Amino acid sequence: MSSIPRRSLLKAAAVAGAAAQFSWVLGREQAQAAPAAEAAGEGRPATVTWLEPGGLGAAAGSTFGAAWPKGVHPGDQAFALTTADGENVPVQTWTTARWPDGSLKWTAHAVGPEAAGAERFTLAPGTPATAAKTVTVTQTDRRITIDTGTVRAVVSKDGGKLVESVTRDGVKIATDGRLVLLRQSDLDDGDQGNAKWERFDGEISGAVVEQTGPVRAVVRVDGKHRKGSRSWLPFSVRLYFYAGSESFRMVHTITYDGDQNKDFIRGLGVRFTVPMRDAAYDRHVRIAGEGAGFLTEAVQGITGLRRDPGAAVRTAQVKGEKLPDPATWDQRVTTRMQYVPTWGDYTLSQLSADGFALRKRTKAGHGWIPAGGGRRASGFGYVGGVTGGLSFGLRDFWQKHPAQLDIRNAAGDEAEVTLWLWSPEAQPMDLRFYHDGMGQDAFPEQLEGLNITYEDYEPGFGTPYGIARTSELMFWANAATPTAAALVEQSAAVRTPPQLAVSPEDLVRARVFGGLFSPVDRSTPAKAKIEDHLDYLFAYYKDQAEQRRWYGFWDYGDIMHTYDEDRHQWRYDVGGYAWDNSELSPDLWLWYAYLRSGRADVFRFAEAMTRHTGEVDVYHLGQWAGLGTRHGVQHFACSAKQQRISTAVYRRPYYFLTADERVGDLMHDLVDSDETFLVLDPIRKIRTEPYTPDRHALSIGFGTDWSGLAAAWLTEWERGGPKAAKAEARLRSTMETIAAQPNGFVQGTGLYDLDTGRFAVATEPVVGVSHLSAMFGLVEMCAELIDLVDLPQFKAAWLDYCRYFNASKTEQAARYGKNFGTLLLFQGHSRQDAYAAAQLNDAKLAQRAWAKFDKSDGYTAAMVWDKTPVQGSAALEPGYEHLWISTNTTALYGLAAIQNLALVGDHLPA
Repeated sequence: MSSIPRRSLLKAAAVAGAAAQFSWVLGREQAQAAPAAEAAGEGRPATVTWLEPGGLGAAAGSTFGAAWPKGVHPGDQAFALTTADGENVPVQTWTTARWPDGSLKWTAHAVGPEAAGAERFTLAPGTPATAAKTVTVTQTDRRITIDTGTVRAVVSKDGGKLVESVTRDGVKIATDGRLVLLRQSDLDDGDQGNAKWERFDGEISGAVVEQTGPVRAVVRVDGKHRKGSRSWLPFSVRLYFYAGSESFRMVHTITYDGDQNKDFIRGLGVRFTVPMRDAAYDRHVRIAGEGAGFLTEAVQGITGLRRDPGAAVRTAQVKGEKLPDPATWDQRVTTRMQYVPTWGDYTLSQLSADGFALRKRTKAGHGWIPAGGGRRASGFGYVGGVTGGLSFGLRDFWQKHPAQLDIRNAAGDEAEVTLWLWSPEAQPMDLRFYHDGMGQDAFPEQLEGLNITYEDYEPGFGTPYGIARTSELMFWANAATPTAAALVEQSAAVRTPPQLAVSPEDLVRARVFGGLFSPVDRSTPAKAKIEDHLDYLFAYYKDQAEQRRWYGFWDYGDIMHTYDEDRHQWRYDVGGYAWDNSELSPDLWLWYAYLRSGRADVFRFAEAMTRHTGEVDVYHLGQWAGLGTRHGVQHFACSAKQQRISTAVYRRPYYFLTADERVGDLMHDLVDSDETFLVLDPIRKIRTEPYTPDRHALSIGFGTDWSGLAAAWLTEWERGGPKAAKAEARLRSTMETIAAQPNGFVQGTGLYDLDTGRFAVATEPVVGVSHLSAMFGLVEMCAELIDLVDLPQFKAAWLDYCRYFNASKTEQAARYGKNFGTLLLFQGHSRQDAYAAAQLNDAKLAQRAWAKFDKSDGYTAAMVWDKTPVQGSAALEPGYEHLWISTNTTALYGLAAIQNLALVGDHLPA
């Protein structure tokens, strides 16, 4: 969510007319589709640029996704990447999704350092260029060796050392890469003086090679942290290597499986040993502050002394170069060097989003002295000497505070570097539930609590057991102390890893994600006004994240649910009104905003949200694995554990745009999440009829429940995952049996058989419509599935639901025998009017879509679209508030605006 300059709109005006040419009903006869697609220009090469200006910089490489129209490229198509000047760039390609006919839908592409010099590329069918250096992987029973052609890393398959060594030109730059965990067993508020710390070390249970080059290699290492007989806090670490690169990337995930009342994490880190071969005055420490600011010091400094060794000597040390022979120095310095202190230990701690402190000492047992400080550190450092050293960095360092960087014993034979994901200088990680239940022991009291604080409480449900968090780290094996310019580039790569991206035009042309988005379009005053409002809402939330400090290890990436107009504060402490946890799909709003604009700032905001909501708001272990937690004061506090939060629909855009393996894991893990309905009934508190979960008769809703299951099944099917056949069968059978219900989607729910993957067809029609049913990805899933699976009955059932939600009660009753009752979120449902209008070519329905969008509820034309200054705000920092703001209306306004513009934009009133 850092501030990044807005990217240009990439020819939005030129593409605006393409949206009107979409074919909303695509047939399955794809064998003849490719020639027609080519003739229509759909098979044209993809345009690829850097998300932010500046290119690859010091990063090892970049991986990006490209989308292709149905039927254009066969499943075995090879691709070539060329610069704007026509130079071939080595690229590694693999398939991440296929259309049902087997043609390519999404491909992933990796580039290495050869891409550093260009800003714009073309991706097209062809033979990829061969790199001067390739990455190779070799294995033995216990080790995996990765050689980029510049550095060689040895990864363990067992034991406690993830990375045994990192070598460059035969010189060991780093060894013993390992994980460390500090546990505190007691948290006595007000007195932690007697608290005992225990150290646990990462222990590997297995390692596998996921990619072997030629451009990119990926190794996954799994295990737990261990001390004595106890193993806990599972980890999954991926290491990424690119051909020719001097660096590698680490994606580190932990899953909490402790006792929230006893297992307090005091420190969580990644540690390397760095051999120190050079004389103390030729050893260097570099620690980044804010931006391009650095602490630039030698372990034994020769500047600022009472006696001057000489300008050439001083200049060389400041630059990090090897000093001249001491015999050439002023001997008044040379003969007294034993009296110049060596500074072996450095610590930079970032305990909040607003301040870091840097200190150093000579060695253990002696006092620390302050060495600087500032507001927001980059999370980057270097230690080593003129014959080589290690650069290291932790992404989102201040955003995911408390974080820390330690360098120890740099004056000795081996320095030790620790990147603390949770600083041991901070308060222990406290994941205890925030209240004592307040007498809510049974459903009646819990429902009363829901009616006053909007918190869905149930004893024992507010547990963090099974939640996860992923962090990203980068390391460089330098042949010498890097120059100032190189350090600035490395630090920048840590803060904002360079990301290649295909153009919005290419994404629109491919008709992915159901074709529910079109390019940014300001061609008329009405369209321009909507675009302005969309920009306003994004800017508002981006500003609020900063003003309200929505940062922290577990919090970064989420936003708040509802505003408290009396306190001029978000309801961060009021039951279910606090953290949003994807309520009403802000994730989708942000990703659709990016897909149509290509804006870097939107991408980074959505990326942080995807990392958070897919990890922290979802259970990955235990009885509720595969379910997410409804919005609340703590991300895991609410007792509503449901598919609507864990749904893969929120992860799909990021995965296909970046090929991120961790997000791919999260989606794959959901394929069997229909089993969770045996464990937990989502509407157990409000059922009026007797119900006991049964394997052959599970009550599953056609809205928030089925849309989550469908997203996981669709993703597994199109990715060709290990359970693709099962996933496709589940999709088809549930689509058929939803369509077969007496009232289709309006029936609301059905009894699902885990063995057959089918819903029992009800004998009596029922009206079971909720304003929430379609607000968690159902619209997007149905649009995609109708485009992929030729099942007219399913399409008809969905179109009926779309047409009648916003219809009058009289029309509803005439169609279904009774009306839908009291409903909400008409503005959000206007996109269903728009979808049906586009499918049925119904101009009247298109006009209703815009009327419901503009004049029903949510953010209407009557709202004051500006930021009103508030005096005396409880926000601690002066700012601008909109007193009516809420995630509910924001996300649904954004989705309705984007999808209505794509579907029935031509019917928009002037």
